[in-house]
Amino acid sequence: MVKIRLKRMGAKKAPFYRIVVADARTQRDGKNLEEIGIYDPTKEPTVLKVDVEAAKKWLANGAQPTEKVRVLLKKSGI
Repeated sequence: MVKIRLKRMGAKKAPFYRIVVADARTQRDGKNLEEIGIYDPTKEPTVLKVDVEAAKKWLANGAQPTEKVRVLLKKSGI
């Protein structure tokens, strides 16, 4: 099963995230299939950049987004 989820990056108490497509069995910060965006909640305003074409491709192929990623994709208009 393939999931679209967040990969945590950055320093302690200063996280930012990459939106990645990964096998559901891999670790949160482990190997991923493709990176399709970034999300930085620490900046003002919040930074959210998503590759719309890649996201639509993976969703059409059956990738399941996590709850938080589903909200972020909805905000970006996908």
